[in-house]
Amino acid sequence: MKKAMSLVLAAAMAFSFAACGGASGTSGATSTASGAASTTGTASGAAIKIGGIGPLTGGAAIYGNAVKNGAELAVEEINAQGGLQFVLNFQDDENDPEKSLNAYNNLKDWGMQALLGTVTTQPCLTVAPETAADNMFLLTPSASAVDVIKEDNAFQVCFTDPNQGVASADYIADNGLATKIAVIYDSSDAYSSGIHDKFKEEAAKKGLEIVADEAFTADNKTDFSVQVQKAKSSGAELVFLPIYYSEANLIIQEMNKQGCTATVFGCDGLDGLLTIEGADTSLFEGVMLLTPFAADAQDEKTQNFVAKYQEKFGETPNQFAADAYDGVYTILAACEQGGVTADMDASAICDALKTAMTQITVDGLTGEGMKWEATGEVNKAPRAVKIQNGAYTAM
Repeated sequence: MKKAMSLVLAAAMAFSFAACGGASGTSGATSTASGAASTTGTASGAAIKIGGIGPLTGGAAIYGNAVKNGAELAVEEINAQGGLQFVLNFQDDENDPEKSLNAYNNLKDWGMQALLGTVTTQPCLTVAPETAADNMFLLTPSASAVDVIKEDNAFQVCFTDPNQGVASADYIADNGLATKIAVIYDSSDAYSSGIHDKFKEEAAKKGLEIVADEAFTADNKTDFSVQVQKAKSSGAELVFLPIYYSEANLIIQEMNKQGCTATVFGCDGLDGLLTIEGADTSLFEGVMLLTPFAADAQDEKTQNFVAKYQEKFGETPNQFAADAYDGVYTILAACEQGGVTADMDASAICDALKTAMTQITVDGLTGEGMKWEATGEVNKAPRAVKIQNGAYTAM
């Protein structure tokens, strides 16, 4: 059984924005990114081979490309500092478990020594057991199911799904956002179901009334008229959406169509709403979500990260980019703590990092003073943002 994260998540919601260390220079790394895969690393010398897996194409590509970009930026900064060097090989899995497993095997053939990934939950649930069997170190930036970190070789940068559910209920209750809640979730998805179940438990403890609890599945996620009608007729003051942004967009459109004016609150899966091509972003005004990162934070290091990311990739980073950036720096800190060198094999590196991860503290973009349990869970304070004037604004 995995240990629960800190019991004081709600109390920890101070919403002060964390900073990330790192040199400002860039390395002479070369990139061969072209849709399916990209490789970034040192021009010469021994380097630790880090594999990455995530959707670079398909409906979840916004997540995978953000992770790839954030990781690439961190690798370039680290290599420019000298000392321990990294090379990153990032493979596309199209958010498909079978393709993710194929990507994992390709990376093993390449000589991967540690894995940053996978990005999304369902593929990670497939790949994680393989990494355990191989004694390959796994640090996922954003796959949040508890079972992802069931084995001792696996760790998360993101919160687990249950903790997102608990933190969401606590935030809604503690800030008086609503007392009557409607929930619309994907019962076929581990991410959504995990958040939903813990949200319901915590909502009962906090005196929140679930007046509508409506599910959909992956086979039926284009028409949400029934779910929205039930949420509206229930008198819900707030609609909780522990789902991904593409489905949330359709639900919000349907709410507008039916004249449902309830507040919308979600988790990190909603990060991406503002980037949907052709979407009426005015409908997203007032949407709130828990997220560990806000690009408009005013601390110097967050601003430096955003500026460098925008210069390199031509867009504003989301939380998945920040998770990956922190993930690479976490691997660096663990390697330094564990005395890892590039000539060690993957299993020896994994053994060293499993111990080192419980000994390090990382001040990252997504959390200051981040620490890890032997369970693989991260301890850090959640934060919330609200969409105002077409941008995420810290709450």
